[in-house]
Amino acid sequence: MTAGPETAPLPLPPVSGAWREGDPPGRRRWVTLGRPLPLEAGGVLPGIRLAYETWGRLAPDASNAVLVLHALTGDSHAAGPAGPGHPTPGWWDGLIGPGRPLDTDRWFVVVPNVLGGCQGSTGPASPRPDGRPWGGAFPHLTQRDMVAAEALLADELGIERWALVTGGSMGGMRALEWAVSYPERVGALLLLATTAAASAEQIAMAAVQLHAIRADPGWRGGDYHGAAPGQGPHAGLGTARRLAHITYRSEPELQARFGRRAQDGEDPLRSGRYQVESYLDHHAAKLVRRFDAGSYVVLSEAMNGHDAGRGRGGTAAALRRVTARTLVAGVDSDRLYPLAQQAELAAGIPTADRLRVIESPSGHDGFLTETAQVGGLVRELLGG
Repeated sequence: MTAGPETAPLPLPPVSGAWREGDPPGRRRWVTLGRPLPLEAGGVLPGIRLAYETWGRLAPDASNAVLVLHALTGDSHAAGPAGPGHPTPGWWDGLIGPGRPLDTDRWFVVVPNVLGGCQGSTGPASPRPDGRPWGGAFPHLTQRDMVAAEALLADELGIERWALVTGGSMGGMRALEWAVSYPERVGALLLLATTAAASAEQIAMAAVQLHAIRADPGWRGGDYHGAAPGQGPHAGLGTARRLAHITYRSEPELQARFGRRAQDGEDPLRSGRYQVESYLDHHAAKLVRRFDAGSYVVLSEAMNGHDAGRGRGGTAAALRRVTARTLVAGVDSDRLYPLAQQAELAAGIPTADRLRVIESPSGHDGFLTETAQVGGLVRELLGG
């Protein structure tokens, strides 16, 4: 008997969910940076290409440019529907567009895919100069390396100074690095659910995820990109996503949504599943089809290495370098990046207003889901 559409198994996932040459470009544009990028940990990265998307029109004097920086598994597609080249809708769609807080009738919004990412920018799935995928040979990156690449992108676009730089989580790390490394190029700064330096617990959570990926036989030391569909480190990446997603949400929300309820038609006492397990399985299955395990490792290690005070005389001295008008906000239910970390930022940045608190049951993901509250902060900074 032939299975109907509702029961047909999904095709095997690609060895990597990275965007590849020949895939639909979607709204992406690219810029190839004209010189090798020196890396903070040593060495250089040659042949860098960054994918990015824009909304709105750049003013003749380039004074209306806004830089939006995505989190760990985000990409350049911050607004707009899913479609060819974009497996998911824009992750901040409620904030970007005509009449929205980042009003594209007024502002020119730029969203790059981070260096080391997998949706069009140079990363482990990309070809190195000899044509082979970088794979496990891809160099170690830091947030400062990523920001240095983004500064070269701004140069290519003719943008000397951003009216606003903003991001949450890993995007907030890079936004802070922008304001510390290039204070003269940042007019306003909005930091969301982020920190001046990764904590021991944050490093520990990421370390378990990295171990899950590297322990997968499909990892092959990071050199899996030439394997057949279904042969990548999908189990490890899926486990990493399950653990990460627990930290992104709050315990009260998970309890309210799922409690101890069983998945429909299953009895947990007879080797069935609970609804919360199915929820985590769903998010794991989605990620392995749109992301690259190598990028997950590179970007997670860069988050673990985040420390704005490194080589700058400590955190307090680094934060004093910020000259942009700044708002810092955290989510009241965030257990991964707790409010105390945002309070440190707000107290240490001379130009920061008081700490703002986003009220949400959604935990760390509140910076993505609470678009009305985040939009209010954007409007406050941009005067609209």
